[in-house]
Amino acid sequence: MASLEQTPMKRVLVFGGKTGWIGGKMAELLEKNDDIECFLAESRLENRHDVEAELDSVKPSHVLMSAGITGRPNIDWCEDHKPETIRVNVLGTLNVADLCYMKNIHCTIYATGCIFKYDEAHKLGSGVGFTEESLPNFAESFYSETKGYMEQLLKNYPNCLILRVRMPISDDLFHRNFVTKIVKYERVVNIPNSMTVLHEMLPASLAMAQKGLTGVYNFTNPGVISHNQVLDLYKKYIDPTYTYKNFTVEEQAKVIKAGRSNNELDTTKLMRDMPDGIVINDILTACDLCFQRMKTNLEGMGWLPDNLPEEFKR
Repeated sequence: MASLEQTPMKRVLVFGGKTGWIGGKMAELLEKNDDIECFLAESRLENRHDVEAELDSVKPSHVLMSAGITGRPNIDWCEDHKPETIRVNVLGTLNVADLCYMKNIHCTIYATGCIFKYDEAHKLGSGVGFTEESLPNFAESFYSETKGYMEQLLKNYPNCLILRVRMPISDDLFHRNFVTKIVKYERVVNIPNSMTVLHEMLPASLAMAQKGLTGVYNFTNPGVISHNQVLDLYKKYIDPTYTYKNFTVEEQAKVIKAGRSNNELDTTKLMRDMPDGIVINDILTACDLCFQRMKTNLEGMGWLPDNLPEEFKR
C-alpha cells in the first residue's frame, strides 16, 4: 500500500507507552516535539469497550501500538500461556487496528520479523532476504506463530502501518535489549540476522507515520550481523575482558522450549519509501555507532570503566 490520506500529527495515543519498552521510547521522542500532544494509553488491549472509550476521549490523529506479550524472561513463557498470549497479541491487537479503522485513525503497529527462517529460496549467507510479500514460514514458537497469523489479518486494514521489528538493539543495557540478552547467555549461536537499531529506526517510524505510509514494511537496518559480531563490539567498546562460547542450533534446542527465528529481511521497500532527511545506516555501521553511544551512556552512569554489574561479567 502507498499511504493513507496524510493527516497532520497533532495528538498521538501510545499503547505500551506506560510500561512498554518501545512504547516508552516512542513517548520520549514525541514529548520532545512541542507541536505534538502525547497520551499514554490506560486501557488494556483485550478490553475493546475500554479501548474505544479511550480513543473517543483522546481523539488522536495517530495511534502507535507497541503493547503486547513477549513473555518473561523470554518467549518460552508463551508456550505455557497460550490463551493469555492470544488474548493480548491477537484479540487485543485486532481491537486497536479495527477500532482505529472504524474511526479513520492512522495506526502504526510495531510487529515482528521473527516469522521467517532461512530456507532454500532464502539461504543463509546468500544475501537474498524475505520481502514484504513473503508469507511466514516459521512457527516453531507460539509467539511467532500468532504473529504470523496477525500479519495476514492486519495487512487488510488500509489504515495500518505494520513494521517488522527484529532483535531490537538500544544504546544501553536494558533487559529487553538484544545485546543484554545474549551477553548474559553462557553460550550463543552464531548466525547472521537482520536487526533493528532503535536509535535510528524509531525516529524513522515516526516519520513514516507522519507521511501516512501504510502496509507491511521490513523494519530493520539493511544487511545482517551475527551474534559473534555483536559480542565482539561489546568486547571492543564495553568490556575488553568479556568472553563467550558458541554452540549449534541443535544444542540450543535442548535448552529452550521454543525455536528461535533466524533470517534476513529485504529492506529495498523500506529504503525506497523512507521520508527525506531520515538516515538509516547499514547494520554493521549502525551497531558500531550504537556501541559507541552505549559506552558514553554507561560512563555517564558510572558503570564504566570498572563498575559493570556482576551479571554482565564473564
